[in-house]
Amino acid sequence: MNLSRRIYRLSPSQLSAETIAVTFAKTSRSPEPFDQIAAELDAEKSSKFSEKWIVGYGHSSVAEHAVLHLALENISRLAIETLESNRLASYTEKSTRYQEWNPDAWVLPPEIAGSRYEEKYRALMRLLFDGYARAMTALRSWSESVCERLPEESEKAWQNRARVKAVDVSRFFLPAASMANVGVTINARALEYAIKKLLSSELEEVRQIGAEVKAVATQELPTLVKYANPIESFAAIRASFRAEAADIAVEPEGAWCKLLSAEPAGEEQVLAAALLRFGGSSYAECLSHAQALASGEKTALVDAMLSPLSDFDVPLRELEYARYDFELIMDQGAYFEFKRHRMMTQTPQALTTRLGYAVPKAMRLAGIEALYRDAMNAAADLYEELAAWQPEAAAYVVPNGFNRRVLCRLNLRELFHFVRLRASENAHFSIRRVALQMAELAAAAHPLFCSRLCVPAGQSARSLTEEYFTDTVAVPHADS
Repeated sequence: MNLSRRIYRLSPSQLSAETIAVTFAKTSRSPEPFDQIAAELDAEKSSKFSEKWIVGYGHSSVAEHAVLHLALENISRLAIETLESNRLASYTEKSTRYQEWNPDAWVLPPEIAGSRYEEKYRALMRLLFDGYARAMTALRSWSESVCERLPEESEKAWQNRARVKAVDVSRFFLPAASMANVGVTINARALEYAIKKLLSSELEEVRQIGAEVKAVATQELPTLVKYANPIESFAAIRASFRAEAADIAVEPEGAWCKLLSAEPAGEEQVLAAALLRFGGSSYAECLSHAQALASGEKTALVDAMLSPLSDFDVPLRELEYARYDFELIMDQGAYFEFKRHRMMTQTPQALTTRLGYAVPKAMRLAGIEALYRDAMNAAADLYEELAAWQPEAAAYVVPNGFNRRVLCRLNLRELFHFVRLRASENAHFSIRRVALQMAELAAAAHPLFCSRLCVPAGQSARSLTEEYFTDTVAVPHADS
């Protein structure tokens, strides 16, 4: 037996994903090298092994070695939400910031096709996409007038900078029915659950996507996703909680970003965890020591933990011992970026028009605020009609400008990542405002750590609101 170190690749171009998974699984029982194990396998043997050990005996972790790359095209952004609600996968989707939408690139949901609402739905799609195109023209002209060309900046670079500024605002028109493409990299274990969730959706489009994803995946994973079926309990759970929630009074909205809770001893818990990692004492002893430190001593330890980090370094995992609960209301465009932070625990409410819509200041400056408000109010009108008939399908008509409520829990380490990425000056102004407000509230609770979050100097959630929004929340049908 060769006992020399070997590091090599099992190529998916030569072996199926299921065969690779079985190869890795068999190493727990076989002393042979991986490539020799793989050479002794074929599709039939791999399938039998998977059926017995992964499906039959529940050794599901083995399925994580089988990885697929799936390309989904021309599905609604509403359907993408269900797909991307699975944490253990990687996604890259068509961006509303860098691409312009074709006026015909929207989904006609099966629920609405052929119904008495189809023509109203089509008319609203035409209105929204026409508004989007008109907004692009007006905003492009406005942004070129306010974007000063930089020294030595090429004409093309300047025009592209102005175009991005226009696209960032025009996207508020785009409805959840807008078609998009998304690339997914996912392991078979996570994929099986993802398919189950898709098949359990209340939306027909999403169920159809689930069936198609299962069919495509089965070509490569004949056994590992074979038993991915709808989750029967979902319907009963939804019905029970909807009935109970219907009895809860709806109060007027308060702050759009609320820090619901932050662990009082969160900073000491982080320091205690780091002391445990690098020392020999118990957690109780480390926590007692951290709590007894003077303020300056705690600051010195925080400095020791964070100051050596470069822009490309990740903070210690021990930051995860402090966590925060937020309740947020943000426009749907911002939520579509927010949901990509899947290390958080996120609970979004259904997409509706009932929390009002954001009004970007650029709409007024470009002379199209009335056009925008008319489009938003038309969407709100049709939403209410559809919601009384088919609540789930009604969400297709809701544009990016409308607000969405989401509950989230995240730890300090994820907060550092989120704020660094989403508060940066090249992020969209909607999500920047969210990141800055979360950073400000967290810093009030845990100043030793959160005062070191990567926030651009001189900027705050309030300053961004004043710079980019006419109204933070506008009530549908209000006079413009």
